[in-house]
Amino acid sequence: MWKIGIVDDDRAVLQGIRKAIPWDELNAEWAGEALNGEEGLEMIESASPDIVITDLYMPVMNGLDMIEQLRKNTGYSGKVIILSGYSDFEYARQALRLNVSDYLSKPISLPTLKSVLNEAISDLEEQEELRMKQDELLQKLQLYEPFVEKEWVKSAAAGALQHSGLQTEIPEPYRYWSDFDHTVIGIELISDQRAANLSLPDWSLLRFAISNMVCEITQAAFPRFDHTDLHTNRSVVIIHHGRTESAERVRQQLEQLGVRLIDCVQNYLKLKLRIGIGDRKSNIREIGISTEEAFRAIDVNTQPAVPEYELYVYCAQEPGNAEAKSPVRPVKLYLELAGSIRTSQEHQAQTIIRDYMKRLEQQGGITKPYVSMLAGELWGIIAFSFYETGTVVDDFFPNDSITREMAKLQRPSELAEWLITKIGLVFGSREWGGNGKHRQAVDFMIEYIHEHYAEDLTLGGLADKVYISRNYLSMIFKNLTGETFNNYLTRVRVEKARELLMEKNALVYQVAEQVGYKNIPYFSTVFKKFTGMNPTELVK
Repeated sequence: MWKIGIVDDDRAVLQGIRKAIPWDELNAEWAGEALNGEEGLEMIESASPDIVITDLYMPVMNGLDMIEQLRKNTGYSGKVIILSGYSDFEYARQALRLNVSDYLSKPISLPTLKSVLNEAISDLEEQEELRMKQDELLQKLQLYEPFVEKEWVKSAAAGALQHSGLQTEIPEPYRYWSDFDHTVIGIELISDQRAANLSLPDWSLLRFAISNMVCEITQAAFPRFDHTDLHTNRSVVIIHHGRTESAERVRQQLEQLGVRLIDCVQNYLKLKLRIGIGDRKSNIREIGISTEEAFRAIDVNTQPAVPEYELYVYCAQEPGNAEAKSPVRPVKLYLELAGSIRTSQEHQAQTIIRDYMKRLEQQGGITKPYVSMLAGELWGIIAFSFYETGTVVDDFFPNDSITREMAKLQRPSELAEWLITKIGLVFGSREWGGNGKHRQAVDFMIEYIHEHYAEDLTLGGLADKVYISRNYLSMIFKNLTGETFNNYLTRVRVEKARELLMEKNALVYQVAEQVGYKNIPYFSTVFKKFTGMNPTELVK
């Protein structure tokens, strides 16, 4: 409820205003009263009224001095209404300077008093709603900040950073990169029989385990590094080392790290890795080039850097490295394609595929084995990206049919049309449109909201329960229900509150708490927005 305090040296005026205010109708309560400005400051400090009605001429301290001290010394941001028997222009001018909501002359009629208070409360409700939205936005920004930083690292590794304004775009935790050189270690999980038989959920857990192991081992060798997954079976470690460190010493450390990674993953997870090491780069913009070099070293794999280990170091002088004679696996393409799938941008995914395959056709010299390799990797990325949004492509296409169809592809143009057709079938499917798994997730959410509306529910919390990302779950929910999660939750709470208020002896503050609101004024604002009336009006 909104609190109203009154300051006037005339006790009759204090009593008269207190009786005249339609408290229930305004959803307001009396906060306190004072006989002069000095007492008024004490009352306001202790009771924190949302609205103060004050006289001007009073002993000890007048109304304007009280208001000035309130604004300057305490930062009071509530509404102040002056009610005075004098209509002096100079006082009115000073009142405007002190951000007074209204300047009224005594005596005041009841309709005028009610109208002025209604307007003040409406302003307060708008301010409260704006404050809540700003708090929610701040929480979202804080929530997404780690995600944005993580994606920035991935973009840097893939060479997908913008070329303009690079310095201002670097997130704060990574500003130090500008003072160091960088070398990329490419990590490829070899798809042996065991890896091939893993389900997508198991594959996701496996990637998580490998990521933890890679970070722990790298930390022991290099104090400054960043690790990020690129797609399905590939990830990178970006090593940041001092510009004065000798190239030979750094190379030895990188090779030792590569050996350690291969051994640990083999011993503890029973899986095999291939490691590629790119060239050292001094510019952040060139990190993506080091990534391409690391994976080109793996693809060309002419001579292992360490005997009996699939550890390869890029060398521009080696055949096939100086120029792009054999096509390199396109890290940037993989990253962009995965992003378009996860964000449900079918047209963008089609454009990415067509543009890249067109460039391959123009380049010429593309062999059937390379097309087959590219088809397998792209299909793996597409399948995993759909899985991250809650859709399992294995439910649409049998594995053996996918393998047979890929084996027949000979040219990049054929691969483009094949991929676009498959993606279109998944995007256009009934499951993607809201049946099956997605329908079950939303049904669970609706049931959970109706059973737990009094609790502190968040979309992120429910996303964890149904194993679907928060952003994608938000989109599914809106598509199937026609409204946002927050709007639906609020509507359920208001309907439950309406039922409770219509019961006998129901108190507004108790009902607000029973439906999940601790801020009573905000509850009243939301209730009025949905029902067109204050909770107190319904009680009557």
